[in-house]
Formats: sequence, C-alpha cells, structure tokens
Amino acid sequence: MDRLPKIALPVVFAIILVIILISKSAVTIGSGEAGVLYRTFGGGVVTDKAPLGEGFHLVAPWNKVYIYEVRQQEVFEKMNVLSSNGLDIKLDASAWFQPKFNDLGKLHQEKGEDYVQRVLLPTIRSAARSVVGRYTPEQLYSSKRDAIQAEIFEETKKIVEDEYIQLNEILVRDVTLPPTIKDAIERKLKQEQESLEYEFRLVTASKEAEKVRIEAQGKADANRILSASLTDKILKDKGIDATLELSKSPNAKVVVVGSGGDGLPLILGNN
Repeated sequence: MDRLPKIALPVVFAIILVIILISKSAVTIGSGEAGVLYRTFGGGVVTDKAPLGEGFHLVAPWNKVYIYEVRQQEVFEKMNVLSSNGLDIKLDASAWFQPKFNDLGKLHQEKGEDYVQRVLLPTIRSAARSVVGRYTPEQLYSSKRDAIQAEIFEETKKIVEDEYIQLNEILVRDVTLPPTIKDAIERKLKQEQESLEYEFRLVTASKEAEKVRIEAQGKADANRILSASLTDKILKDKGIDATLELSKSPNAKVVVVGSGGDGLPLILGNN
C-alpha cells in the first residue's frame, strides 16, 4: 500500500503522455478535403505519394498535415480593363476551380495555401485585360459577351493547368460601361432596330404589290386567251343555244331561225 502511490504516479503520467501523443498524432480530414503531409525529419512535403484522403489518420506528432479543399470552389473578381479604343470598362467575373488532387503536394510546396491569390486571380486579371482589349465597347455590351467569356477561360486555363490548378469555368457576370458610352450605344441600337423594322415593312409592301400585280397579270392573260378563242362561228353557236333555251320559256311564241341581222334566230311574240 505504501508503494502504490509511487507506482501510480508514473502510470498516470504515462497515460497522460500517450493521450497527448495520440491527440497530436490524430488527424481527421473532412468531406471534400485532402491533406498534405509534411515530414519534419523526412524530407519535408510529401510530393511522391497521393495526399491523405477523407477520414481519420494517425501521423507522427512531429509531422504536420496541411488540409486543402479539393472540391469545386468559386472565386469572384472585379476589375477595371481597357477596351480596344482605350475606354475604361468594369468587368465582374467569377471562376470555378479546384486544386488537382494528385498534385496537391506540389501545389503546397511551390505555391502555398494562398495559391488563389498568388496564381489564379492574377492570371484571370491578365487574361481579361488581354481579351477585352481586342473588342470595342459596342461588342462588349451586346454581341460578344459569350466570346469574351470563352476566350478569358481559354487563356487562363493555359497558364493555371501547369500550376496544379484545374479551371472548370469562367463566368462574365457583368460588363459596366461609362454612362455616356452606354447611352450612345443604346441610342444606336434603337435606331438600328427602327431601321430594320422599316426595311421589313418595305419588303412586306413590295411583296404585297408584287402579289397584286401577278394576280392582275393572270386575269389579263386569261381574258386575252378567252378573247382570242371566241370566233364568229362560236359566238353564233352560243347564240343559237341561248335562243333555244329561251324558246322553252312559256312566254316565247315564235322562233324564226336565221332571221336576225347577224344570222342569229329571232323570237317573235310574247304573252
């Protein structure tokens, strides 16, 4: 009994030490994250192996684990750029990106945890200035928004894919022009729409006039063909047929065939 406290003290101390070591050695990596192992006495950052995945891990207490989010992320950027004619344009854009999982160790070693500020955003700014500088304010405001977005994406991707960053998309959310330029462009676009509407009306009227002319020409051609086919003999035959039909009327009394001045029958006598 006298020796028990002397034995218990080292045991308690050992248990406390084990708990401390386990707490220092235990690493839990959350969903959508990965860990980069840094070996203090073993060569520094581990780049030749895959990073630590999700879940519970035990590492030596003298080593460190740097945790990165490896799922898709979004970063926003507002920048001032110049158009092809030197006007100041405000561009709001965002990027969808994620670090390359298998290259996470190299990313940590060469770029660091703030790789977004060091690499991604400067690259987006550079690409945006390069692309927007090829277009006029009118093109930026209206027809070229999708083309600008695609070109910024391609130019940014060329650079960051060698920097262990996977770029998924660039979105141009807003293009803000100087108010005077915006008003001038809107007036011009309105005038162009009015001009297109006037041209449409002219084309419609021209087609309608052409339709009427074709119908009139068709009627004239039909009358000309009919007139050319009506000879004197045909007219006499038609007259005889009509006279015979009239003779069947109860009012007709006497029909004299061939007594008319033009050789057509005469109908004499009425009730």
